[in-house]
Amino acid sequence: METLEFALEGKRQAPEFEAVLVGVVGSGNLEVLVENGPDPARCTYSIHTSAVGFGTIWAAVIQSFQARHQLGGVAVSINDMGATPAVVSLRLDQAAASIPRMAGLGS
Repeated sequence: METLEFALEGKRQAPEFEAVLVGVVGSGNLEVLVENGPDPARCTYSIHTSAVGFGTIWAAVIQSFQARHQLGGVAVSINDMGATPAVVSLRLDQAAASIPRMAGLGS
């Protein structure tokens, strides 16, 4: 297992919301948990993955997601069992769409 941590600036502070869980941890998939974060100007990402050595790809997927959604005040936890970058992006977008008043604020 590998753990990766990212903290990226965001321009859209999320309102207070109930935690959202999307996806299912299983072979080739992942779960994404989004919760209120401590810093209204940042989105934090904590990734626990079975696919060791793919930090550069994770960084690219996370940066692309953050560029689209500009989330602030959100903490994202990802538990991964080898999902492809496309599945990661899909699950992140699903989670962002579940945050009240954040839906539709992507690109």
